[in-house]
Amino acid sequence: MASIFTKIIRGEIPSYKVAENDKFYAFLDISPLQKGHTLVVPKQEIDYFFDIEDDLMKDYICFAKKIAVAIKKAYPCEKVGMTVIGLEVRHSHIHLVPMHKEGDLNFANEKLSFTEEEFKEIASNIAENL
Repeated sequence: MASIFTKIIRGEIPSYKVAENDKFYAFLDISPLQKGHTLVVPKQEIDYFFDIEDDLMKDYICFAKKIAVAIKKAYPCEKVGMTVIGLEVRHSHIHLVPMHKEGDLNFANEKLSFTEEEFKEIASNIAENL
């Protein structure tokens, strides 16, 4: 059975796409920690981050880096934090979260909510900075 992220990549479930290429897809987290919180996933469904083949891993990190740079331009912050958890969805994904302080990357924090229009604007702002 396909993961929720595979269904998003296929367009079976809507998302707020930030960017994609032939190997990766980046979209806004719908339960964000901060404005600009983005998920980056490989199009190939791989459960465990460290099972990713080395060449694909290099490309994955480089793609995520481009997204992080765009996030920082769109939503100025101290740094863009990166974390890989991977227990909630069995499809490798990187969380990119704008950070003003270390606690901003704490997943126990209350999640933000945005309207559909706000999500679209956030995704567009990041995409424009790629």
